[in-house]
Amino acid sequence: MFEATFAAELGNRIGTRVEVATDNNLIEGILSTVTAELALVIDVTSGYGDNVKLYISVDAINFVRFPVAA
Repeated sequence: MFEATFAAELGNRIGTRVEVATDNNLIEGILSTVTAELALVIDVTSGYGDNVKLYISVDAINFVRFPVAA
């Protein structure tokens, strides 16, 4: 039940910078897409090359932070 509410709130934040923590990773990037099961974060690096797409299971997320731009 909580996962649906959590996914809906993440859906309201699409296009914003996020930090997503799981048991093993801290992922930083832009929240691109959210479904009931998955969140897509695009890791935008400050170098040359392609951006990395990271699909994260919603039930594997421990917390999400929305950093404020300085």
